[in-house]
Amino acid sequence: MAYANYNDIIAATLAFAVGACAGSFINAVAMRTAAGKKWWGRARSACDNCGTALKSADLVPVVSYLMLAGKCRYCKAAIKPRHFAAEMVSAALTAALFWRWGVSPALAVSVAVLWFSLFNSLTDIENGYIYDVWAIALGVAGLLMRMAGGWNAVLDGLLGGALGFCFIAAIIVVSRGGMGWGDAVLMLGIGGAVGWKYCALSLYLGFVVGGVVVLPLMAVKKLKRRDAIPMGPFLAAGSVLALFAGNALVSRFGDVIGRYPGWPWG
Repeated sequence: MAYANYNDIIAATLAFAVGACAGSFINAVAMRTAAGKKWWGRARSACDNCGTALKSADLVPVVSYLMLAGKCRYCKAAIKPRHFAAEMVSAALTAALFWRWGVSPALAVSVAVLWFSLFNSLTDIENGYIYDVWAIALGVAGLLMRMAGGWNAVLDGLLGGALGFCFIAAIIVVSRGGMGWGDAVLMLGIGGAVGWKYCALSLYLGFVVGGVVVLPLMAVKKLKRRDAIPMGPFLAAGSVLALFAGNALVSRFGDVIGRYPGWPWG
């Protein structure tokens, strides 16, 4: 048993490292995409302040930020916290998802949802825009993975995509623009990957998280009702919470949505 636990710790540590690397890459791609810059080819990472091209020692996810005390090696300006935050969020959640699902199809779908959602959250925070192609790519990747579960799993994904898109679209129409179409496409992609039950939970939890964050800010007048609020991060947070608590919630509300969560969740 101790040997098995030791192996689990090593595997979770590796998952943390992989997640940190993915978070660093996702953050770089998101920031360059939001700025209208190329992220492929020979483009080099550079300091946001002085523009100096960064070396390998400056780009080790999580470690470099800590070793440099959050400052550029060359100009000593503070490194924007978003870089470290993206790496840590991706690392911690990737490791947690591995701990939750182990090596399984559920882990593959979960990690895809996490990483694509992180990208869309970063761009939504940066410039208020969710890039449709990236959201749709998640849905396509999810449906392709669902083929391993048979046609019922694929149908579940199609229903999830339809539910996510139509729910947000209805809000957009009724509120006359209270949310953006990017949010609808984001939920199209998430729903296609997780299936309709997890999509319903993602929507519910996303709005709960949004309320918990936004309402107190409005109460202390840090936000106004007419202020533009990026919903992508809240919807992404709801989907990630569903990845962890989905089975328990499906069981809890089984009389309403059925007790079988669907492939690959159980």
